[in-house]
Amino acid sequence: MSETYPPTEDHYDTGHYEIRIKGHLSPQWRDWFGGLTLTLEDNGETLLIGLVADQAALHGLLRKVRDLGMPLLSIIRVEPGPGQAAGPDVKK
Repeated sequence: MSETYPPTEDHYDTGHYEIRIKGHLSPQWRDWFGGLTLTLEDNGETLLIGLVADQAALHGLLRKVRDLGMPLLSIIRVEPGPGQAAGPDVKK
């Protein structure tokens, strides 16, 4: 039997997230992940970083990762730091 949990106060809050996937995305995908920074790492992973409006938007991003067929390695909510831009970008 699955349990249900009441939503927390920050359920609808905007947050900064890091989504790590296995494989490199080409720059053409930057617009599809609008607002997130794409960082191609030397270990062959792609890191998507940026501001996500709410849980519904986060689930939408995860659906996009699934639709690409690329393995999702991790997703974490982080406090924004000086090196975390919210604008679209591709870095290597």
